[in-house]
Amino acid sequence: MHLPAFLRRAPLALAALLLAGGMLAQSALALDMPNPSEVAKTAWQADVAGMASADDNAGRRDYLRKRLDAAGMPAQVHTFLHGTVTGENLIADVSGRTEQPLLLIGAHSDRVSAGRGATDNASGSAVALALAERFRVQPLQRHRVQVAFWDLEEEGLRGAAAYVADKREKPALYVNFDVFGWGDSLWMMTPDDAHPLVARSRDAAQAQGLQITAGRQYPPTDHLAFLKAEWPAVSYSLVGATEIPNILAVFGGKEPESMPKVMKVIHSADDTIEHVDADAVAKGIDAVEAAIRAWDAGVE
Repeated sequence: MHLPAFLRRAPLALAALLLAGGMLAQSALALDMPNPSEVAKTAWQADVAGMASADDNAGRRDYLRKRLDAAGMPAQVHTFLHGTVTGENLIADVSGRTEQPLLLIGAHSDRVSAGRGATDNASGSAVALALAERFRVQPLQRHRVQVAFWDLEEEGLRGAAAYVADKREKPALYVNFDVFGWGDSLWMMTPDDAHPLVARSRDAAQAQGLQITAGRQYPPTDHLAFLKAEWPAVSYSLVGATEIPNILAVFGGKEPESMPKVMKVIHSADDTIEHVDADAVAKGIDAVEAAIRAWDAGVE
């Protein structure tokens, strides 16, 4: 999550389990294997830990590159310049036919120097990776899928902006994930309340026992680079429902009624894996997957 200037002042072994998720769903009962939901939860947490344990952003990208390779989705490296700094986006084909419209899912992989970047944004990167693996095992009906991991979001959304500026493929929809680490509420940024994915997200969140807040008010992150170019985009977070109005107050330069957990954790020494909640995130991932599949299938 990219903080405005005034706010700035104030194990790969487990990874293989998620790749096998689709097969586990069919064989768990017969072979007395672990519950697929538990496997997915464990793998998400392992991915967050793998990124958070990296010494720097290059190490986080290296972790993701190895995970994508292991999942059969080798990444292409998209390099770009921001001043004198070279950034590296990772983009991988997931599933689908070349003639199908593109669904692009993504998250920023970089972190600030304080803390380990577990919530911001290893959590979102691990969600994008989990969904990519699910869509590889069971492709969407009507859309081709790619997954992207953006660099230098914390420097002003530079990686996503470079993708757009370089006139890479315009997606039918870009779905972003940022700060997806705990809570009882799916927070969906959408510029269009009537977009079919909004209704599908409401249904899917309810099925998982989650609340949902959908609308235009949302912190700045990579979806903005797409919307600025008038490319369709939405973004998801998972936080506590009571945090949302206070997060918006902080980003709006106002005094919150109480300081939300998100603002205490991100961009601080407290941004460590101890603060994420894999049980809550598992529900969020299931909800977003179900929503995207229903949207893709044109379910009314």
